Amino acid sequence: MQQITEKLVCQVIKPRTQESHKGSFGRVLTIGGNQYFGGAIIMSASAAVYSGAGLVTCATDPQNFVSLHARLPEAMVVDYRDQQMLAELLPQMDVLVIGPGLGTDATALAILKFVFSQVQSQQHLIIDGSAITLVAQQQLTLPSAQIVFTPHQMEWQRLSGLTLAEQTPANNQAAQQKLAATVIVKSHRTEIYLPGQPAWQNPVGSAAMATGGMGDCLTGILAGFLAQFSAAPAQSILAAVYTHSAISDQLAQQQYVTLPTQIIAALPAYMAQMSQEK
Repeated sequence: MQQITEKLVCQVIKPRTQESHKGSFGRVLTIGGNQYFGGAIIMSASAAVYSGAGLVTCATDPQNFVSLHARLPEAMVVDYRDQQMLAELLPQMDVLVIGPGLGTDATALAILKFVFSQVQSQQHLIIDGSAITLVAQQQLTLPSAQIVFTPHQMEWQRLSGLTLAEQTPANNQAAQQKLAATVIVKSHRTEIYLPGQPAWQNPVGSAAMATGGMGDCLTGILAGFLAQFSAAPAQSILAAVYTHSAISDQLAQQQYVTLPTQIIAALPAYMAQMSQEK
């Protein structure tokens, strides 16, 4: 299994062209955050903004509007149940994130099905958290899009049918090939399975990351990287996974636990550092 390296990250994160504008760095829509789990989608949207996506919109439960505006005034916000608004927004997006804090009730399922019906083949669609559970439980047909699943091992068990003991690299890759999507299996040493490529492993990260919201943070970094960088999408995905853990490792030198919000805050400085490395 190939190892992601800092050199690969430096190949993806390049200095910005000065003659550019916010539209040059991609459009992201994050969808999720019911009335109980608003923090999840706020962290996802925040990570997309702080990792450099040019324009970020958050579709969430209206109960989260005030919190989102207070925490992240850079993002726009819409009601995730407003299908007319979503139908107008979705075609404009480069990257969609669905799942953080979405829940698994009838409202969540209706939103997921609607997004699946609207997404276009050239768009990146990151499916996380409860959206993965819904796909598995409802046996939903996947849309034609550039799909990235981000399951932890129990979510991967639901999606793939592989028990924890059966989740070997060979079995994981076979299941990923059936899905015809990128799969990021989050664990102590996260593994990334890309269509038509050998598997990759993330060599950085630690138990300091074992706290709520860490996966939501990752979805936003993935979205920000896929939206803005001209590198091949596979390289951007690998760089995003490494960046997420590498920042945590830096923080963990002086902290027992690293919080997703701290990783988000550290993204611009880390990316500036990587963009200057040779």
